[in-house]
Amino acid sequence: MESTELILLYDYYGEMLTPRQRQCFELRYHQDFSLGEIAQELRVSRQGVYDNLNRAEALLRNMEAKTGFVRREMQCRQAARVVIAAGEKLEKHPEEAVRALAREILSAARELEE
Repeated sequence: MESTELILLYDYYGEMLTPRQRQCFELRYHQDFSLGEIAQELRVSRQGVYDNLNRAEALLRNMEAKTGFVRREMQCRQAARVVIAAGEKLEKHPEEAVRALAREILSAARELEE
């Protein structure tokens, strides 16, 4: 799994990790520390860092497999992009009533996208 995917999972499920797992994860993925640098920073072995990261990543993947929250959000965001693209086309329609509806649709879709 790519680091960007893991960071997204962490945003959703990070509170499920132990404090030590969160420390290791944040140093690795948010501050780009190496395993050795994390070990030195936290005064633990490289193996301890490696084990904490592996357990954290496994827990994050497991939570997503069980809940699917991230997958569903990504699907909703993609659907919002499709609706926005269609609304932008409708905004150019010659009839004002259609353009007004397009603006309402765009407003709602943009809120979903945020």
